[in-house]
Amino acid sequence: MRENGRKPDELRPLSIQANVLKNAHGSVLISAGNTQVLCTAMLEEGVPPFLAETGNGWLTAEYSMIPASTPHRKKRDGVKQDGRGVEIQRLIGRSLRSVCNFEGMGEYTIYIDCDVLNADGGTRTASISGAFIAAALCIDKAVREGMLTKSPLTKHVAAVSAGIVEDTPLLDLCYAEDSGAQADMNMVAADDGNIGEIQISGEKRTVTEEEFTVLMALCKKGIHQIIARQKEILKEEGITV
Repeated sequence: MRENGRKPDELRPLSIQANVLKNAHGSVLISAGNTQVLCTAMLEEGVPPFLAETGNGWLTAEYSMIPASTPHRKKRDGVKQDGRGVEIQRLIGRSLRSVCNFEGMGEYTIYIDCDVLNADGGTRTASISGAFIAAALCIDKAVREGMLTKSPLTKHVAAVSAGIVEDTPLLDLCYAEDSGAQADMNMVAADDGNIGEIQISGEKRTVTEEEFTVLMALCKKGIHQIIARQKEILKEEGITV
């Protein structure tokens, strides 16, 4: 039996609060079950050297977990950043850039910061889903204030996990499920159904082609529901992507 009696293809309770920070150009507190991530977006002038004098913009992301986000205190990153965190922030950046067209945006960089407040599985996927909304809020503000002439966002993107636990494919794993999973998958996809990225690992055994197909279908269903919620939140703010 899953927590709260969830069905195998059911998401954890999803909560999204927009504009939670005064100073951020866009901010979101996203909760997927007991996982909570604060996602912020800030627009600053300037781009990486390889984009200098092109007139094009950029987006980059950072990810971290606060010390009390896990049952045992997690040390803060020092000079050398945690390898897992680096891998996840690169994933977040790639995922959002996959639905952006920076051409002619102007030489500005959108900085995404995802800080995990409470970790109970799926922190990277919640970060991507929340960061998209934070970016959309930031960009809308910049367009309204005349900093940007157009939005680089071309479509919605979100992410979710799935896995095989006791030979059963499950959607949106919590930590207890993930830690005992035989295999797990993270999927990033846009609202047109196109896939941005799939990460799949056979933790305790390999995955059959049939199981892979089932996991993909579970993730697509979950992402469809998350994007529907993204659109509701942005519609409340008068934003359409």
